[in-house]
Amino acid sequence: MAAANLLPEEISRNMSFFQPQLLQPKSLSPKSLSLKYRPDIDGLRAIAVLSVVSFHAFPGWIRGGFIGVDIFFVISGYLIHTIILQNIDNGTFSFFDFYARRIKRIFPALILILITSYVLGWFILLSDEYKQLGKHIAAGAGFVANFELLNETGYFDNSADTKPLLHLWSLGIEEQFYIISPFLLWLSRNRLFHILLISTLVCTSFYLNINEIGKNAIATFYFPQTRFWELLCGSFLAWLNLYKHGVLSSIKTRMGAALGAPAMKKILACDEKALANILSFAGLFLLLYGFRRIDKQLSFPGEWAIIPVLGAMLIISAGPGAWLNRIALSHRLMVWFGLISFPLYLWHWPLLFFAGIAGGESQYVNFRVGAVVASIALAWLTYELVERPVRFGRHGKAKTFVLVALMVVLGCVGYGTYVNDGFGFRQAAMLKGFDGDVGHLEYHKYIAEHYHVCTPTALAEEALRWDRFIRCMQSKPGSDVDLAIIGDSHAESLFLGVADALPAKNIAFYIKNAPPFLSHPEFQNIFKYVLDSGSIKQVILTMFWHGRLGQVPEGSSLEKELSMVIDALTGSGKKVYLTDDFPDFPFKADECKGSRRISRKEQHCAVSLETELKNYQLYIDILKKLSIGRQNVKLLETWKYFCNDVACSMVNGNKILYRDNNHLNINGSLYAGRKLVDDNAAVFQ
Repeated sequence: MAAANLLPEEISRNMSFFQPQLLQPKSLSPKSLSLKYRPDIDGLRAIAVLSVVSFHAFPGWIRGGFIGVDIFFVISGYLIHTIILQNIDNGTFSFFDFYARRIKRIFPALILILITSYVLGWFILLSDEYKQLGKHIAAGAGFVANFELLNETGYFDNSADTKPLLHLWSLGIEEQFYIISPFLLWLSRNRLFHILLISTLVCTSFYLNINEIGKNAIATFYFPQTRFWELLCGSFLAWLNLYKHGVLSSIKTRMGAALGAPAMKKILACDEKALANILSFAGLFLLLYGFRRIDKQLSFPGEWAIIPVLGAMLIISAGPGAWLNRIALSHRLMVWFGLISFPLYLWHWPLLFFAGIAGGESQYVNFRVGAVVASIALAWLTYELVERPVRFGRHGKAKTFVLVALMVVLGCVGYGTYVNDGFGFRQAAMLKGFDGDVGHLEYHKYIAEHYHVCTPTALAEEALRWDRFIRCMQSKPGSDVDLAIIGDSHAESLFLGVADALPAKNIAFYIKNAPPFLSHPEFQNIFKYVLDSGSIKQVILTMFWHGRLGQVPEGSSLEKELSMVIDALTGSGKKVYLTDDFPDFPFKADECKGSRRISRKEQHCAVSLETELKNYQLYIDILKKLSIGRQNVKLLETWKYFCNDVACSMVNGNKILYRDNNHLNINGSLYAGRKLVDDNAAVFQ
C-alpha cells in the first residue's frame, strides 16, 4: 500500500493544482536512490485506491473493488525492489537508510489515523468495541494486524463492519515482506542469484496460495506466505526491466503477438508502440474484468488473484509511452489521486465505519458519500501537511526516532485499552439516557438475586449442566408451582414480566438449549415433573421457533412433536398456552445502542415488517393450526408488541428491549411478560 513516490523537481514544477509538488529528498544522494519517475504508475495507483474505496463505500457498484489491494502489491514490489536492486548493484544499499525511508513514508499517516480512531472511539464505541479497537491499534502499530484479524473473522464477514482498522491487514503483509526481502536480496548479492531467489519465492508462495485456498480461505487471505507472490511479481518485473531489458522486450513481443491477431505479429516485431498499447489495454481489460467478475463469494485470492496481478504487470511493463499510460493514467487528476493514495486508503475505512454509526440505514448514502469526500480531503491535507514535511528535509534521523517512539507509545496505549476491557466507565456516561442493560451477565444476575432456585433439587442440579447459570428458577419458594414456562432461552425471556404481573402466583421456568419435545431426552425429566405435578395448572410453551426448525427429529415434524406435547399436557389436566416468538434482528443490541445514541431516531434498532415476516411465517401457521379446535389450548401473541404496520424494533420509548439480536433483556422481559398477562387477563386468572 505504500510504494515509494519519487517525483523529480523538474517534473513536479510542470504540475498544476491537481498534482502538488513533490520534493526530492535532500538527505539522499542521487546514487543511493535512483528511480525514474513514471506518472502512469501513480495513475495505476489511483485506479487501485479508488476501486477499494468504492467497494467499501458502495459494494454493489464495484463488486471486485477489493482487488485494488493486489494492484498495490505489484506496484510496491516493482518500485521498491527497483531501488533495492540498483543500490545493491551499486554497493550503496544501506539497511538503515532503507528502513528509515520506510518509517518516514509509512508512520506519519498511520500514526495520525490510529490517534484519530482512538479519539473517536473513546466517545462513540461501547466498551467491548473499544476493547477490540485497542487490540487492533496495538496490532496495527506492530504491523501484525493480518495475524490478529485471522483469529477473529473473515474480511468479507458481516462482523468485519465492526472493525474500523480492518484495512490494516494489507499494510501488515507489506511490511512483513519488507522485513524479509531486503535481507534475502542483500545476502544473495549476485544478479543471477537475485532472479533465482525471486523466481523460487514466487513459485513457492503461489503454490501455497493455490494449495491452501480450498482448505482455509480466511487464512490464505491473511497469511503473508500466501500473498508474498503478488509483491514478488512486481520484484520479478523490476529485475527484468533493470538487467534483462532485451529478455523483457522479447517476452512482451510474444505476449503482444498472442494477444493480437496473427497478422499483427510482423508489425509488433518492429513497432514497439503498437506492442505497448496492446499490453496496456490488455492489462486494463484484465482489471476491468476482475472488478466485474470477482466478488466476495469467490475463494480469494487463489487463482483469481492472477487477474489483477497480471493486469497490473502488463500495464507497468507497457511503459510510459503507451497511449493508455501516457494519456489516461498520466492525466494530472489521476496522478493526484495516486499521490494521495496511501493516506486515502488509511482514512477511508475508519471514516466509513464511524459514518455508518452516525448515519444509520436511512442516511446510508448521504453519510457514506460524505465519508468518501472527507477521506479525499483529509488524504490531501495529510499528504501536504504531514507526509511531505516529515519525509523530506533536514533532521532525518531525529524524525525517524521520534516516529518509532510515537508508534511504540500508540501500541502500548492500544494494548492497555485492550487489557482494561475498553475502559467500561466511558459506557455509563456515553449511554446516559438509556434505561436498562443489554448484557447476558446482568440479566442472569438479576434473576439470581430476585428469584428462587426451582424445586425439586434434582431439576435444579440438572439445570446447572447447561452453563454457569441455573436455567430453572421460580418466583416464590416452595414446590407448589402454579404456572410453568417451558422451552429454550426464549421461554426464559418471558419469566420476569409474567412473574411481575402475577405476584400472587408461583411462576417457574424450565428450559434447555433444545426444542421442548417429549421425544427430546433433555426434556424428559422436566415433562415428567410437570405432568405429575398437581399444583401446575397452566403451562406456557414457547421457544426460538424459526431457529429450532432444523432440530426437529428426522422423520418427524414440528406439528407432530408439538401435538404430542400438547396432548400429554392437556391430558393431565393442564391448560396450554402457545406463544409466538419475538422478532429476531440482523444486528445486536449494542450495535443498536452504539448507532442510535438516544438523541437520534431508531435508525439501526429496527427492521422492516416485510423482513421479519419471513421468519414469522415459517412457524406461525403451525401454531395456529394446533391451537384451533383444541380444548384448553390457546395461542397468545408476543410478536405484535415489537412490530407495527411498517417495522419491528428492539426499542420501546427510551428503552432497549434486547441483550443481543434475539434475547430480551430485563426491560424487554418485563415489557413483554406484563403485556402478555395484561392482554390476556381472563386467561391467567
